[in-house]
Amino acid sequence: MADVKRIKDTDYLAVSARVRALENTLLTQDQYEQLIAAKSDDEAAKLLQAFGYGALDLSSPEALDAGLSAARAETLADLGGGVPDAGFLDVFRLGYDYHNVKAVLKAEAMGTAADSMLTELGRVGARELEDALRREGAADLPGRLAEAAAEGREVLAATRDPQLSDIAVDRWYHRDLLETAEATGSAFLCGYVRLKIDCANLRALVRALRMGKNAEFLRGVLFAGGGVETDELLRVSANGGSGLAELYAPTALARAAEAGAEALRGGAPTEFEKRCDDALSAYLDDARLVAFGEEPLLAYLAALETEYTNLRIVLMGRAAGVPGDVVRARLRAGFV
Repeated sequence: MADVKRIKDTDYLAVSARVRALENTLLTQDQYEQLIAAKSDDEAAKLLQAFGYGALDLSSPEALDAGLSAARAETLADLGGGVPDAGFLDVFRLGYDYHNVKAVLKAEAMGTAADSMLTELGRVGARELEDALRREGAADLPGRLAEAAAEGREVLAATRDPQLSDIAVDRWYHRDLLETAEATGSAFLCGYVRLKIDCANLRALVRALRMGKNAEFLRGVLFAGGGVETDELLRVSANGGSGLAELYAPTALARAAEAGAEALRGGAPTEFEKRCDDALSAYLDDARLVAFGEEPLLAYLAALETEYTNLRIVLMGRAAGVPGDVVRARLRAGFV
């Protein structure tokens, strides 16, 4: 484990005050309703501008993602100067580093440029990371990126299977995620990350069972570090999903596991995915009662990620002609 930093709650006074102000800009249920009811994309875009999102381009999923990425970057830059431990922001950044590792490895294998697949939201600049990987300078990269790239490249060369390569990289991502949280010394952040790992493993279990994959396949896609032991997940897998709801009954993922069991009986997986995300939001509920410290910061950053997810659900649902009631049912629980 990395050295634990000693930071006091009072070190977060300034950033906590900024977060409290930013909380008031999070979208409300009424604002989502206005977006769902908008008669055209132009009207929806104007509403988003009024809500503080600037001029988002709704013409395609790629354009929307680019606009949301810019909003993410602006928020992280806004908060970055006042955070006494960058690890709290890195928990939300490092996933983009690992996305970029996957993109570079796939581009290498295909003999193409990775430019269109890269994002600038990670800890490392996209071009810097790509140059390091291509010129064998990965040892200087932070966290577990060097190990992730080496194993991902090895798996891709041996199997020619991008999915298996992605799984190898994701394993290092979750390890890096937990180590980054542990280095801050925050039990609250570590609990959040362990729950994220539990969510990823529950999703992997349900998806593997729905695809008819066996326990050995599942063993290769589970991540260490969660609160539910992987051996217990393998037991449920070997039993064809029997005992899934019971295994998670005493955990924060109880309702998600119930929905997962229903999905295994032929139900739609959308409610299962929603409940997994909602469990993470519920973990942060008590943070709003904390006057200052890392809890309000973490709760706000997670709430913002939920907002981006909800915006994609609403705007992509509009583009696909999904009925409003269906869109509403898919929205993740947000910060109240």
